[in-house]
Amino acid sequence: MERESELLLVSGLRAGDTRAFSKTFEAFRPRVFAFLLRLSRRRDTADDLTQETFVRLAKASPTLAEDTRLVPFLLTIARNVFRSHRRWEMLDLSRIFLFGSEHDEAVRAHDEKAHASRALREVEVAMGTLSVAHREVLLLVAVEGLDHDAAAKVLAIEGDALRQRLSRARKALAEELSRRERRATVKVPQGGLP
Repeated sequence: MERESELLLVSGLRAGDTRAFSKTFEAFRPRVFAFLLRLSRRRDTADDLTQETFVRLAKASPTLAEDTRLVPFLLTIARNVFRSHRRWEMLDLSRIFLFGSEHDEAVRAHDEKAHASRALREVEVAMGTLSVAHREVLLLVAVEGLDHDAAAKVLAIEGDALRQRLSRARKALAEELSRRERRATVKVPQGGLP
């Protein structure tokens, strides 16, 4: 979206214009949903959290700064909504036991619908094994395309801390991909394991 169009949307949001909100929802919902799907690894959760993100945008609209950049603002809200959800989810012990199987189902469903390449599926699965902090920084920089300053703002950290986290996240992802590749190349003898 061009910056001029974005500023018009921000102005409309600040004024309480429902058309501006609808246009913002249409323009940014897919991006927010994809971010939350990759964080939560569950389609139903990502859908609920996307709705909550836009509810919070509606509440915050009158207080938006005139020069607000909507992508970093929405991703900050989405991240906070996810973190709140995750805290509550961890309190529900019955959900903890189901977490692994839900992850596998979400990854398979997402991969089938997107018809992603094998390499992309490997990266998605490998990212799912990373800590939330590492997934967040990789998603913001590599997938969402935010520059380091905007990503640092979303994560509420300094630029140096972002660069360190990004470096560690990239290293962790590379190690996981390498580990997965080594496992895939190990062949079992035809007679089975000794």
